[in-house]
Amino acid sequence: MDAPPQASPPRLFFPGSDPATPLAKRVASFTPLATPKNRRGDIHSSLTSTTPRRVARRAYHNDGLSDNPHSDGTHLSIPPSSAPNLSAPAAPTDEPDEIRAIWGTTVNLAETMKLFREFLRGFKPKYRATHDREQNLPTAAFESPEDAEVVSYEAQLRVLRQTGQTDLNLDMVNLLAYPPCKKLFGQLQKYPQEAIPSMDQVLKDLMLEIADEDQQAGADGMQGEQGDEEIADIMSKVYKVRPFGLKSVNMRALNPSDTDKLICIKGLVIRATPVIPDMKVAFFRCLTCSHTVQVEIDRGKIEEPGRCPRDVCASVGTMSLIHNRCEFADRQVIRLQETPDAVPDGQTPHTVSLSVYDELVDVAKPGDRLSVTGIFRSVPVRVNPRQRTMKSLFKTYLDVVHIQVEDAIGGVQARKIRKAELEVKLIELSRRHDLYELLARSLAPSIWEMEDVKKGILLQLFGGTNKNIARGGGGGGPRYRGDINVLLVGDPGTSKSQILQYVHKIAPRGVYTSGKGSSAVGLTAYVTRDPDSKQLVLESGALVLSDGGVCCIDEFDKMSDATRSVLHEVMEQQTVSIAKAGIITTLNARTSILAAANPVESKYNVDLPITRNIDLPPTLISRFDLLYLVLDRVDETLDRRLAQHLVGLYLEDVPDTGGHDILPLEELSAYIEYARTHIHPVLSSEASDELVVSYVSLRAIGANEPRGAEKRITATTRQLESMIRLSEAHARMRFAAHVELQDVQEACRLMREAIRTSAMDPRTGKIDMGLLNTGTGVGQRRLRDDMRRELLAMLDGAGGAKSRGVRWGDALKRLGEQSSIRVDAVEFGEVIKALENEGVIAVVGERDKRMIRKVEGG
Repeated sequence: MDAPPQASPPRLFFPGSDPATPLAKRVASFTPLATPKNRRGDIHSSLTSTTPRRVARRAYHNDGLSDNPHSDGTHLSIPPSSAPNLSAPAAPTDEPDEIRAIWGTTVNLAETMKLFREFLRGFKPKYRATHDREQNLPTAAFESPEDAEVVSYEAQLRVLRQTGQTDLNLDMVNLLAYPPCKKLFGQLQKYPQEAIPSMDQVLKDLMLEIADEDQQAGADGMQGEQGDEEIADIMSKVYKVRPFGLKSVNMRALNPSDTDKLICIKGLVIRATPVIPDMKVAFFRCLTCSHTVQVEIDRGKIEEPGRCPRDVCASVGTMSLIHNRCEFADRQVIRLQETPDAVPDGQTPHTVSLSVYDELVDVAKPGDRLSVTGIFRSVPVRVNPRQRTMKSLFKTYLDVVHIQVEDAIGGVQARKIRKAELEVKLIELSRRHDLYELLARSLAPSIWEMEDVKKGILLQLFGGTNKNIARGGGGGGPRYRGDINVLLVGDPGTSKSQILQYVHKIAPRGVYTSGKGSSAVGLTAYVTRDPDSKQLVLESGALVLSDGGVCCIDEFDKMSDATRSVLHEVMEQQTVSIAKAGIITTLNARTSILAAANPVESKYNVDLPITRNIDLPPTLISRFDLLYLVLDRVDETLDRRLAQHLVGLYLEDVPDTGGHDILPLEELSAYIEYARTHIHPVLSSEASDELVVSYVSLRAIGANEPRGAEKRITATTRQLESMIRLSEAHARMRFAAHVELQDVQEACRLMREAIRTSAMDPRTGKIDMGLLNTGTGVGQRRLRDDMRRELLAMLDGAGGAKSRGVRWGDALKRLGEQSSIRVDAVEFGEVIKALENEGVIAVVGERDKRMIRKVEGG
């Protein structure tokens, strides 16, 4: 007996997809491929979208053969399943379609799709301009009346087709500005699960309509078979509407009333997981009879069949999941933290989990500031994975539909000024003859004077170019860093922290941290257990988060030694090596470091060398390209002008620029960002020769010593590399493709000024790089040699090894009487320690009763 043909399950068709349209018939005639279902991970909708072509019914033959697309048992004379269909037919009702809404919402599919179609076909810029004027927002004037009458979205849809993209970014303020769509704006905000799928369907239908219109009109690239291929390509794609433009809310203000609504939040990315496969269609096979069935995702869940659907088998618990035949999509979980300026006083930052899907995966990385639009979800959590009992507290997260990456100032990268206009404005600015002074003035205008410090920090923000030397050492050759490190040392109250705060705001990826409150793992990376997967994961620290930006470290001298030791690798190799908890890796930390430190005794002592004033190891100090001393000098004229400047800030809140113009913060930030992205200068032969001459002249300063005297080191190869980086940054600031003579001259001037203040030996008044590289200068070593010789002569005169020795205090006093300069007790202690290590002398006793004796044979 022949088996009856299987009834086709009723399907919910969107009203906009009319199977009788000429376009639907034409598309059906040349598209043999099945259209993919619109399975969006961020929208858990039970609605099934269909394109016009899919309405053609399958022809079943009464030959006893079941042709079920969900079964492998086709053409095998196996009786079909008598299981009930999952999609139940709609109950009969007297209400017309026009007023019927989806249960629990006010969304009527026909009305929603009609309104959105009208919006895409009819929205013009004049509606947005009118809306902005009503809200008292600034509006740009149209160049001509025709510009206000252009249909915006039709042109966007053509661009989507030409570029092969499938996402339409929809500004929700435009929906609100278009008079007929104010109701649609409210529905999209309150019921996104129901509204967005219908919008996706309208978008696809319109893409097909516009492609058909272009083909009929014979548009470029749409003639004949080429147009048919384009339409077939559109049919095979899934188009998605990605709404944005809502007013952002604070993370702390998210309530249960926001569940399943569209919201917008802002924050800083602190963690992003690897890509996770997210199951969309599960494929089950019966272990007894090998009957197969596919189960689609429904509202974020997949129901596992309890028994085999076939009556012949009907075995309980035999349906097994076949992973190879399942369909998956990309998913990523991101942890978003409140930005520091949004955290209330005395509270810790709040965090929210985000789930991103498909095209939005890997858009954001740790350290980015985001503006995220998504649907707020709450899901129950089981007490134990093995039990069905649920906790009363639900877990909340955000299903993201749109991501905007913000810059450091807080504006979105898609600025109101068009990119082309901004580019023209910046290039025009780069041609000014006083550009260098203008940018230096614009950097922290509230801070008075300190021109050289500002210029050094300005060049640090631009940075040199990173280079790989292909024919260098093993592998791909060494990597030369282009980032410039700057250290500010000075008295309290000289606005060091203010400069750091300002740079933190303006830098492309700025991270601010304090030395005392930072640990080694907090700066580099730390291992923690992921709350979801329970696996050990690596969390990025401040230096890794500021990769490609500037890391500002305040109170640099108060760091612990363990924390400071981490910086040696970061400042030269620009990597962070990790070997902990079984995780062995090397992370990139290509960051410029701007540090501020106070002297040891709080006030800088000009009579002592810099290494005695700062409690930092010489190996770390030598890694800074520029080291500035910011000293508080007493001068009545300067003090009066500084006081007037400071009082003027409190009085008018306008910095006194001496009649010169300054750039606004946003423009300065845009200028730096554009230069770092687009300008990559290379050295010219003229600049190379000048660099060699400058370096040799710096070295020659220490070579002009009297005969027999030890040569002073006044410059090392680190200073040469610093000059190259500074000259590249100066050329980048001018938007120049080549480093020229003027760039090298300015770099050498800055380097000389920095060395003159930081590497000068206060005893001799001469520059000695040994102070920074080893901690002791030539004059200091000569003084210690003289002291050692006199001390040994004193011990020999006191009877050598047979005598009781000399008292510590007496030896110091006698050396002071013999010397024409003051003998430092610290230097004397260093000489004694060195002689003791050599085994020449021995120190016995405690404190004031210490005796220095000569050892026999010493």
